[in-house]
Amino acid sequence: MPQNKNIALLASIGLTLGLSAGGLLLLQNTAPDLLPSLLGPSADNGGTRRTKGTLKVLGDTFSGYSTFRSDAFKDALGEPGIRLEYADEFDQSERAQALGKGKADFIVTTLDQFLKQKPKGKIVGLIDRTVGADAVVLNTRQFPQLKSLINLSQLVQQGQSKQYAIVYAGDTPSEYLALVLDTKFDAFNLSDFRVIKVEDASQAWKLMQDTKENVAIAVLWEPFVSQARKQGHTVVLSSKDAPNTIVDILVASDKVIQSQPEQISAFLATYYRRIESGISNTSQMQDQIAADGSLSAADADTVLKGINFFTALEAQGWMQQETLNQRITSTAAVLVLAGNLNQVPDDPAQLYDPQFISQAAENTKKLIDIVRADNPELAQKLEGKTTAPTAAKPSADIKSAPSIGNLKVRGEVKFAVGAADLTATGRQTLDKLSQEIAEFNPDTIAVRVIGHTSKTGSASLNQTLSQQRAQVVVQYLKQIGIKQTIQAEGKGFSTPLPGISPADARNQRTEIRLVRIS
Repeated sequence: MPQNKNIALLASIGLTLGLSAGGLLLLQNTAPDLLPSLLGPSADNGGTRRTKGTLKVLGDTFSGYSTFRSDAFKDALGEPGIRLEYADEFDQSERAQALGKGKADFIVTTLDQFLKQKPKGKIVGLIDRTVGADAVVLNTRQFPQLKSLINLSQLVQQGQSKQYAIVYAGDTPSEYLALVLDTKFDAFNLSDFRVIKVEDASQAWKLMQDTKENVAIAVLWEPFVSQARKQGHTVVLSSKDAPNTIVDILVASDKVIQSQPEQISAFLATYYRRIESGISNTSQMQDQIAADGSLSAADADTVLKGINFFTALEAQGWMQQETLNQRITSTAAVLVLAGNLNQVPDDPAQLYDPQFISQAAENTKKLIDIVRADNPELAQKLEGKTTAPTAAKPSADIKSAPSIGNLKVRGEVKFAVGAADLTATGRQTLDKLSQEIAEFNPDTIAVRVIGHTSKTGSASLNQTLSQQRAQVVVQYLKQIGIKQTIQAEGKGFSTPLPGISPADARNQRTEIRLVRIS
């Protein structure tokens, strides 16, 4: 269906179903005036005066939060009688404390920061997850040998201690991506680098281009990721490769949950209505992001392509079908391994409340029923469904595909002596490792399983044994549900560990190497 017909259809749906907060009126350029506040003025606990009926949100300048800063959204909130104040608070700790002190009713933040800062509130909505807007970039222009994390570790070993730097914006998704590298990939340790924390990705990008700084790796966000690609740098891992790694959330204070539950539901219904309007008409969202961030249309389009906004129905599904539980557990595990959190929450479900999104989700269901016949593609987007994974790559392509790095193997992939039979310990290790592999996008990432032996016996026998063992690992990972394309490769005793005798038993190892196929 042509886009103008989609817009007309959506507008007619809204007019048909009414102007209530729970209706399906999709926002247009002219929104109703703000209604008078419901209860008159009062002072919050922080001493700043604001009107009752006003909801205050603290966040930052991330483009994914642009809707909360949008005048059209603020006008639409007048329909259920809500006034919105949005303010920037770049210090994540201060942002969290403001929620507990009554200086804010909501905060928008990332899941990792929510777990780290522990604000006095619960997750009531899901905003977006980045799918390429954030990325780890190697300084290939200054160091041409840098094409993977494996090369990066080699560079560090050749240089003096702390000779090379890693730069990223502190307390942002960039820092969390650095922690993901540190905890998930072998031979990459933050402690090997001078860590330079800056306030914004633009500063990180500037330092990366300064050869005097010896920045080997930077974690950036768009539009600087695309600029880095154009200049010949290597994007070794992006949030597109791990699409659920960075999740932005809406957190309501305990106080507003107890005192204004209807206002939260109305707020979410209006918010998701605006987002779903943007999904049906992407130029609306692009214009909003461009105006909000003072970006060109091209840069705004690049940013938008790297962000996947949740629909109400998709967010509800995450909360009701254990997906959010899994994300909380996985994110917390990274923070625990990095020393930023004491323990993984015993009951992740206590950290969020799905009741407030019900009204918005019901609106989306009704909208999907209406548009499905004429526009099944739009219906699928509103459901939050993605296209089917790409076809598996041929083995030859995987072997020659650019390497990302080797995953850390926690435990041993053990085999029976002189055989290719996995032991119970080996299976347990692979069970845990499969959870790590599942974090990555099967459309962009494939897996090479590389078997090695020690130098005991003939080269031909060891080559055969290493290939058989690698193949057994591949078969086991497929058996337990890994979706990535996987290839087995045996190297016998041709590649001993550096500084270790080829006959040493430590050379009997299995590498799980991620490679880029898209």
